Amino acid sequence: MANPNSPEHLFAEHDEQVKVFIDQHRQMLIGCLDGLTEEEARRQLVPSRTTLLGLVKHGTFVEQVWFREAPTGNSRETLGIAPNPDESFKLDVEDTISSVIAEYREEIAHTHQVLEGTTGETVFPGNKRGPLPLRWIQLHMLRELAQHCGHADILREQVLAARNTSS
Repeated sequence: MANPNSPEHLFAEHDEQVKVFIDQHRQMLIGCLDGLTEEEARRQLVPSRTTLLGLVKHGTFVEQVWFREAPTGNSRETLGIAPNPDESFKLDVEDTISSVIAEYREEIAHTHQVLEGTTGETVFPGNKRGPLPLRWIQLHMLRELAQHCGHADILREQVLAARNTSS
Protein backbone atom coordinates (compact mmCIF):
# COMPACT_ATOMS: atom_id res chain seq x y z
CA MET A 1 0.00 0.00 0.00
CA ALA A 2 1.20 3.50 -0.74
CA ASN A 3 2.41 5.10 2.45
CA PRO A 4 2.64 8.90 2.53
CA ASN A 5 4.62 8.61 5.79
CA SER A 6 7.51 6.81 4.09
CA PRO A 7 10.69 8.91 4.11
CA GLU A 8 10.81 9.10 0.31
CA HIS A 9 7.41 10.86 0.27
CA LEU A 10 7.92 13.35 3.10
CA PHE A 11 9.71 15.90 0.91
CA ALA A 12 8.50 14.77 -2.51
CA GLU A 13 6.94 17.25 -4.92
CA HIS A 14 3.37 18.20 -4.02
CA ASP A 15 1.91 16.50 -7.11
CA GLU A 16 3.58 13.23 -6.12
CA GLN A 17 2.46 13.51 -2.50
CA VAL A 18 -1.18 14.00 -3.52
CA LYS A 19 -1.06 10.92 -5.74
CA VAL A 20 0.38 8.82 -2.90
CA PHE A 21 -2.28 9.99 -0.43
CA ILE A 22 -5.04 9.20 -2.94
CA ASP A 23 -3.58 5.77 -3.71
CA GLN A 24 -3.38 5.01 0.01
CA HIS A 25 -7.08 5.78 0.40
CA ARG A 26 -7.97 3.69 -2.64
CA GLN A 27 -6.22 0.72 -1.06
CA MET A 28 -7.90 1.38 2.29
CA LEU A 29 -11.29 1.32 0.56
CA ILE A 30 -10.47 -1.99 -1.12
CA GLY A 31 -9.24 -3.29 2.24
CA CYS A 32 -12.68 -2.87 3.80
CA LEU A 33 -13.65 -6.10 2.04
CA ASP A 34 -10.74 -8.18 3.37
CA GLY A 35 -11.89 -11.45 4.90
CA LEU A 36 -15.60 -10.79 4.46
CA THR A 37 -18.13 -13.20 3.01
CA GLU A 38 -20.19 -12.16 0.00
CA GLU A 39 -23.21 -11.78 2.28
CA GLU A 40 -21.31 -9.58 4.73
CA ALA A 41 -20.01 -7.37 1.92
CA ARG A 42 -23.58 -6.85 0.69
CA ARG A 43 -25.16 -6.43 4.12
CA GLN A 44 -27.29 -3.31 4.27
CA LEU A 45 -26.92 -1.66 7.67
CA VAL A 46 -28.25 1.81 6.82
CA PRO A 47 -31.40 2.95 4.97
CA SER A 48 -29.44 4.02 1.87
CA ARG A 49 -27.82 1.68 -0.68
CA THR A 50 -24.51 2.07 1.16
CA THR A 51 -22.92 -1.33 1.74
CA LEU A 52 -19.25 -2.26 1.91
CA LEU A 53 -19.37 -3.77 -1.58
CA GLY A 54 -21.38 -0.78 -2.79
CA LEU A 55 -18.76 1.63 -1.46
CA VAL A 56 -16.05 -0.04 -3.53
CA LYS A 57 -18.35 -0.11 -6.57
CA HIS A 58 -18.98 3.61 -6.01
CA GLY A 59 -15.21 4.09 -5.97
CA THR A 60 -15.18 2.84 -9.57
CA PHE A 61 -17.86 5.38 -10.46
CA VAL A 62 -15.84 8.20 -8.89
CA GLU A 63 -12.76 7.21 -10.92
CA GLN A 64 -14.86 7.12 -14.08
CA VAL A 65 -16.43 10.53 -13.50
CA TRP A 66 -13.12 12.27 -12.84
CA PHE A 67 -10.77 10.36 -15.13
CA ARG A 68 -13.01 9.34 -18.05
CA GLU A 69 -15.75 11.99 -18.15
CA ALA A 70 -13.82 15.08 -17.02
CA PRO A 71 -10.76 14.69 -19.28
CA THR A 72 -12.81 13.86 -22.39
CA GLY A 73 -16.01 15.87 -22.04
CA ASN A 74 -18.00 12.77 -23.08
CA SER A 75 -21.34 12.22 -21.37
CA ARG A 76 -21.82 9.62 -18.68
CA GLU A 77 -24.36 7.91 -20.91
CA THR A 78 -21.84 7.67 -23.77
CA LEU A 79 -19.19 6.33 -21.39
CA GLY A 80 -21.53 3.81 -19.76
CA ILE A 81 -21.18 5.44 -16.35
CA ALA A 82 -24.02 5.47 -13.81
CA PRO A 83 -26.02 8.68 -14.22
CA ASN A 84 -25.66 9.75 -10.59
CA PRO A 85 -23.88 8.79 -7.38
CA ASP A 86 -26.87 6.99 -5.84
CA GLU A 87 -27.13 4.63 -8.82
CA SER A 88 -23.43 3.81 -8.53
CA PHE A 89 -24.04 2.01 -5.22
CA LYS A 90 -26.57 -0.35 -6.82
CA LEU A 91 -25.32 -3.93 -6.73
CA ASP A 92 -26.10 -6.34 -9.54
CA VAL A 93 -26.67 -10.04 -8.90
CA GLU A 94 -23.37 -10.89 -10.61
CA ASP A 95 -21.34 -8.43 -8.51
CA THR A 96 -18.93 -10.24 -6.21
CA ILE A 97 -16.12 -9.06 -3.98
CA SER A 98 -13.64 -10.29 -6.55
CA SER A 99 -15.37 -8.73 -9.57
CA VAL A 100 -15.99 -5.35 -7.93
CA ILE A 101 -12.39 -5.10 -6.71
CA ALA A 102 -11.09 -6.11 -10.15
CA GLU A 103 -13.20 -3.43 -11.86
CA TYR A 104 -12.06 -0.82 -9.34
CA ARG A 105 -8.40 -1.76 -9.85
CA GLU A 106 -8.85 -1.51 -13.63
CA GLU A 107 -10.23 2.01 -13.23
CA ILE A 108 -7.37 2.98 -10.93
CA ALA A 109 -4.90 1.71 -13.56
CA HIS A 110 -6.75 3.75 -16.20
CA THR A 111 -6.55 6.81 -13.94
CA HIS A 112 -2.80 6.36 -13.57
CA GLN A 113 -2.51 6.29 -17.38
CA VAL A 114 -4.62 9.44 -17.75
CA LEU A 115 -2.46 11.25 -15.20
CA GLU A 116 0.88 10.42 -16.83
CA GLY A 117 2.61 13.68 -17.70
CA THR A 118 0.08 15.87 -15.88
CA THR A 119 0.49 18.26 -12.97
CA GLY A 120 -1.99 19.88 -10.64
CA GLU A 121 -2.12 22.77 -13.10
CA THR A 122 -3.46 20.56 -15.92
CA VAL A 123 -7.04 21.57 -16.74
CA PHE A 124 -9.69 18.97 -17.55
CA PRO A 125 -12.48 20.42 -19.71
CA GLY A 126 -15.49 18.16 -19.39
CA ASN A 127 -17.37 18.29 -16.13
CA LYS A 128 -20.75 19.81 -15.29
CA ARG A 129 -18.84 22.43 -13.29
CA GLY A 130 -16.91 23.43 -16.40
CA PRO A 131 -13.14 23.27 -16.77
CA LEU A 132 -11.30 22.29 -13.60
CA PRO A 133 -7.63 22.10 -12.66
CA LEU A 134 -6.40 18.63 -11.79
CA ARG A 135 -5.35 19.87 -8.33
CA TRP A 136 -9.04 20.54 -7.49
CA ILE A 137 -10.06 17.13 -8.82
CA GLN A 138 -7.35 15.43 -6.77
CA LEU A 139 -8.37 17.23 -3.58
CA HIS A 140 -12.00 16.30 -4.28
CA MET A 141 -10.93 12.68 -4.80
CA LEU A 142 -9.07 12.69 -1.51
CA ARG A 143 -12.10 14.17 0.27
CA GLU A 144 -14.44 11.64 -1.33
CA LEU A 145 -12.21 8.66 -0.58
CA ALA A 146 -11.57 9.76 3.01
CA GLN A 147 -15.30 10.14 3.60
CA HIS A 148 -16.06 6.71 2.17
CA CYS A 149 -13.20 5.05 4.04
CA GLY A 150 -14.80 6.42 7.22
CA HIS A 151 -18.15 4.99 6.19
CA ALA A 152 -16.46 1.67 5.44
CA ASP A 153 -14.71 1.60 8.83
CA ILE A 154 -18.02 1.98 10.65
CA LEU A 155 -19.90 -0.55 8.48
CA ARG A 156 -17.06 -3.07 8.73
CA GLU A 157 -17.00 -2.67 12.51
CA GLN A 158 -20.74 -3.43 12.60
CA VAL A 159 -20.34 -6.48 10.34
CA LEU A 160 -17.49 -7.88 12.42
CA ALA A 161 -19.35 -7.17 15.67
CA ALA A 162 -22.33 -9.14 14.33
CA ARG A 163 -20.01 -12.14 13.86
CA ASN A 164 -19.11 -12.06 17.53
CA THR A 165 -22.72 -11.84 18.72
CA SER A 166 -23.89 -14.73 16.55
CA SER A 167 -21.17 -17.10 17.80
